[in-house]
Amino acid sequence: MLTNKRYLSILAAVLMSGFAAAAGAAEVPASFDSKNCKAEYPKASLMNEEQGTVSMSFLVGADGGVIESKLEKSSGFKNLDKAAIKSIGACKFKPGTKDGAPAQTWTKVDYAWKLD
Repeated sequence: MLTNKRYLSILAAVLMSGFAAAAGAAEVPASFDSKNCKAEYPKASLMNEEQGTVSMSFLVGADGGVIESKLEKSSGFKNLDKAAIKSIGACKFKPGTKDGAPAQTWTKVDYAWKLD
């Protein structure tokens, strides 16, 4: 009897993970090329030697343009946060897909400001 319960638990876990993978495959978030899309360091932030990572979310349309942006986590410096949202929000993204077709999707982007 114990063997049957264990078997059913394993089978249920496999079925649920398969369902989750199939459901996740239906939507692919938008992406962008970080090498071709960079933000300019704000002058005041350079002078103050400010550094940090900004976490943002972007709603990207089927055409690759940004529709909406949100600050998820601050770098700790308003100038860096504003510059990241403005610059990355102006970039052209590779549109996300739903069921294989270009679609409006949310994507997350972390942008690290570092002084060399």
